[in-house]
Amino acid sequence: MKAGTYKGVLDQDKVTRASLLIGLFKGLRLLFNGPLTFGWPKTANTGPGFNGKTPVQVMCEGGIPAMMKMRQHIDALRGSV
Repeated sequence: MKAGTYKGVLDQDKVTRASLLIGLFKGLRLLFNGPLTFGWPKTANTGPGFNGKTPVQVMCEGGIPAMMKMRQHIDALRGSV
């Protein structure tokens, strides 16, 4: 898309999901700045709201509301509630 070769149409759902994922990874990069930036979403988590699942599983199962909570979670860990 950034290269200008994407020919599809982005509806509001896709734009929202893309925005949440971009914000999530930006927050992870600022929080961890290392291997956990990309490893954290795929690592099982025993914290509240995860129930032993990976953040990716939680987001896939919960859709946009879960993606928003995950973004808020990372922002809170960074101290910017």
